[in-house]
Amino acid sequence: MQITKFNPMWSVLDTEYPNRFGRICDHMLESRFQRDDNRSLFGHGMPPVDVIEERDTIRLVAELPGVKPEDVRISVENNVLTLQGEKKEEERQDDKVYRFERTYGMFERSFTLPATIDANTIVAKFESGLLTVLLPKVEAAKPRQITVNVE
Repeated sequence: MQITKFNPMWSVLDTEYPNRFGRICDHMLESRFQRDDNRSLFGHGMPPVDVIEERDTIRLVAELPGVKPEDVRISVENNVLTLQGEKKEEERQDDKVYRFERTYGMFERSFTLPATIDANTIVAKFESGLLTVLLPKVEAAKPRQITVNVE
């Protein structure tokens, strides 16, 4: 997936997945034989990620509620940033379960990085169920002011 600027018209023009709720409904209605396994988050746009371009960085924010920081892996290879991890199911002891809707399992998201990113200085932090990855831009890609000399 390439990083592109957000366009608010996408949600209006996209007839296949007009919103996040539609994607979730499609995921729930799939046959369990079509998924990697019944509890897998892999390949279904999960976890949801916001990609925001700022002046000096590109910021990725992934929602990972219930995932422990030690269960998350971030790697960069061949200019592709990959987020991987696992949301582990809680141990249950003879509990009477009335409804089981939360999803568990492995997840993976990959993003092709633009050439303007300095892959050696990427920083990640995990706080309150949100993984924030800061992708600093190389100096040549940062906007700068050029003064005009009058002679």
